[in-house]
Amino acid sequence: MSDSENTNLQTHEDGITRCYWGKDDLDYRKYHDEEWGRPTTNDFRLFEKICLEGFQSGLSWLTILRKRENFRKAFAGFDFNKVAQYNDENVAQLLQNSGIIRHRGKIEATINNAHRAIEIVDEFGSLCTYIWQWEPKSKEPHIGKGDYDHPIPSITKTSQALSKDLKKRGWKFFGPTTAYAFMQAMGLVNDHVEGCAFRGVAIKLRKEL
Repeated sequence: MSDSENTNLQTHEDGITRCYWGKDDLDYRKYHDEEWGRPTTNDFRLFEKICLEGFQSGLSWLTILRKRENFRKAFAGFDFNKVAQYNDENVAQLLQNSGIIRHRGKIEATINNAHRAIEIVDEFGSLCTYIWQWEPKSKEPHIGKGDYDHPIPSITKTSQALSKDLKKRGWKFFGPTTAYAFMQAMGLVNDHVEGCAFRGVAIKLRKEL
């Protein structure tokens, strides 16, 4: 294993080798091991991942992860049929909810995106059907300025296209970087680094999907 590969992997006290970011914090480790990169098909879970990636913009993902149960309670389990019914009174209540990120723009975007999710379901039959059509056929390189030799990109052609299409459909807080983070989280791409014990798990689950 080369030095560059070593920097992208870490073996922990339990003897398991993981991606470099699934390291010391146990919340991160649990998320890395049990959820990140595993194929997601449930519409409400997909909507949750889209919304939480939007809330994460400019913040640490760990902050979002530790508040996730509060988000689920605040947004009706991310049932977009229910969230679409939220009104100004609900927004005012959410802005007082210290258990979530109290950002008016992101809260209102979540409600807006719930309406847009319903429109996608009406058109495609499910949010899942729409999302999985964007699965890349092969590994895509990073798109952006300067050299980028990290094994995990942050923006790709597909994330740019997905972001652009959803923006056309009226979705908010879903730029190409957020789109790629979403693709990673819900398993549209498998960015567990070669050598990570959970890369094969994600591959197996995708084949079984």
